Amino acid sequence: MSVSVHPASTPAWKNYLYQVGKLSWPWRITLGYLTVMLILPVSALILKASTESPINFWRIATTPVALATYDVTFVTSLIAAAINGVFGFLIAWVLVRYDFPLKRFVEAAIDLPFALPTSVAGLTLATVYSENGWIGSLLAPLGIKVAFTRLGVGVAMLFISLPFVVRTLQPVMQQMEKEIEEASWSLGASQWQTFWRVVLPPLMPALLTGVALGFARAVGEYGSVVIVASNVPFKDLIASVLIIQRLEQYDYSGATVIGVVLLGISLLILLAINLIQAWGRRYEL
Repeated sequence: MSVSVHPASTPAWKNYLYQVGKLSWPWRITLGYLTVMLILPVSALILKASTESPINFWRIATTPVALATYDVTFVTSLIAAAINGVFGFLIAWVLVRYDFPLKRFVEAAIDLPFALPTSVAGLTLATVYSENGWIGSLLAPLGIKVAFTRLGVGVAMLFISLPFVVRTLQPVMQQMEKEIEEASWSLGASQWQTFWRVVLPPLMPALLTGVALGFARAVGEYGSVVIVASNVPFKDLIASVLIIQRLEQYDYSGATVIGVVLLGISLLILLAINLIQAWGRRYEL
């Protein structure tokens, strides 16, 4: 006499495998890919950092150098994402609403940070914004130094995060009907009122998404920043460069602790942006 065992009476991991086995193949492939490419690497990072005691973890994460890098990394990334939110909106609007010569060239140039190696981008920015560069030589008489300063870090973050805002906004703008704006004008609304009450609300979720993507890209940038910055602690050293420096010193625990802190703060900020985005959809900012 055979006895059938219900999945609920089996161990948790076997029950999980049983549930996965009932999923369709697209679901299985998705779960497998996410597990290998996302969940396992992040879990390995967290497990490595957890080998440190809580006191030692806190000590490493809050050293003066680490705190200074958090400030440079996250504050500069937020400022760069906000600036790109404004100018990325304007660029996307012009590309969608206007036809002009060399428009295809401008469209291709927007995607250049996607294709350009970050080290090449850093070398280009360092050359252009150095005191002898095309732009740096114009700013030097004004006492403004860009290359090898925190300002240079911000310029690099602006460069690599701009396409995320533009490409996120463009499809939504293309779906908007211009007749709605004309109707608003015909009813007596000014251009500013039309923008604030008619144009901006449906674009706000996409704008926040683009800003969040640009911020995440800026936080994780390394190749261009390490060239355009002087990488001096308490000046323009970012967290990703600090991690590399710890690895070069064979301080693997210290590097993973900084990485976990970087991951945690990034997730919290992205979660806050997503909550604001959801609130915007609900209340139609």
